[in-house]
Amino acid sequence: MEFLNVIVAAAASYAFGAIWYMMLAKPWMQAAGIEVGDDGKPANNNMMPYIIAFLMAVIVAGMMRHVFELSGIDSFSKGLVAGFGIGLFLASPWLVTCYAFGGRPFRLTLIDAGYATFGCAIIGAVLTLF
Repeated sequence: MEFLNVIVAAAASYAFGAIWYMMLAKPWMQAAGIEVGDDGKPANNNMMPYIIAFLMAVIVAGMMRHVFELSGIDSFSKGLVAGFGIGLFLASPWLVTCYAFGGRPFRLTLIDAGYATFGCAIIGAVLTLF
């Protein structure tokens, strides 16, 4: 049952990411330097990043489930807050550091760190529903 919980939490975060990046597609592509075609869509339509993104969401959800179990996080509100904290204070600072050294635009940092923060909050909330 715990494996299903992790998969559902990862899928919820992944679905949120799809919405997040659809809403922010143009500024994200511009900030990330993504080449676009005449239709305004990315020129490279490789599916591998989508597969990798889902697998990474499963890994994050799995580790968060483990941490929640050890920490006694067992309610929706605790899961939401803990997930938000993990995203904002653990995942996002790593992105900020890497993007700063890579000279990436701050706008890209905000978009990606926002996804990490809210995606982890969603994982945390969903993990506590089962």
